[in-house]
Amino acid sequence: MNKYVALLRPWQWYKNLIIGLALLFSGQLFQAEHYLPLLLGFLALCLVSSANYVINDLKDEEQDRHNPEKKDKPLASGKIGTKTALVIAAGLLVAGIGSSYLLSPAFALITGSLFLVTTVYTFLLKQEAFVDILAIATNFVLRAVGGAVVIGVAISPWLIIGTFFFALFLAVGKRAGEALLLKSRAGKHRKNLASYTPETTRFLMVISTTLLIMSYALFAFLSKHSDTLIVTLPFMLYPILRYFSLVEEGHEIARHPHLAFKDKRLLIGAAIFVLVTMLSLYVF
Repeated sequence: MNKYVALLRPWQWYKNLIIGLALLFSGQLFQAEHYLPLLLGFLALCLVSSANYVINDLKDEEQDRHNPEKKDKPLASGKIGTKTALVIAAGLLVAGIGSSYLLSPAFALITGSLFLVTTVYTFLLKQEAFVDILAIATNFVLRAVGGAVVIGVAISPWLIIGTFFFALFLAVGKRAGEALLLKSRAGKHRKNLASYTPETTRFLMVISTTLLIMSYALFAFLSKHSDTLIVTLPFMLYPILRYFSLVEEGHEIARHPHLAFKDKRLLIGAAIFVLVTMLSLYVF
């Protein structure tokens, strides 16, 4: 079963947790009636995401064989056949879109858009430097907006802006990490990686980090939900700066954000930020 688990990449499902952002920042975290719809929405997104991962591995099968970290993937290594992978992807997609529709037609539209954008990214946009990271950031926004739709709250512009710049920050870090790992072989793995030189990725990291910090600072300062949210700014800064330093070091967390738990400082910093944010929104 390990090969099928590897094909579905459940460790990447953490990205879909962003569906809960609207619940947290709308001040309705303790409204229990929202929990089940959000859980079902999360599961639907996970099904669609795994369908996209299978399609991506089918597309990148040959290139993955030249990547030291990806050559053992089920499709690249031949552990799972193409026909089997296609059937699995189709089943996941039908289940994901179908369950989304049961929640709401609007959420099904968002889920379908997520699949469409990711598929276009896989076959076209992934090869275009800079467009690729913008597409990734857009998909994160779709997930966040989906959460607002599921619980029936207004879609805040801050939700869109903050999510977009946070995702852009992570995407740039991933490209920087890949470029450092593959070095001169980067272009052979994927041609657009040749454009992500150390100088370019550092410049992009500085820009994306600045945009993320400024967008959160403005949101915290102008927030209508809490007068004390601005206090969370330094707590937000630490995990961002810590992640930035890990990218600069070429740490594996840059290429694989789901391994963030391996860095105690990053994990503790993020946990404290979440705790202080919840206290600001719901206590003080």
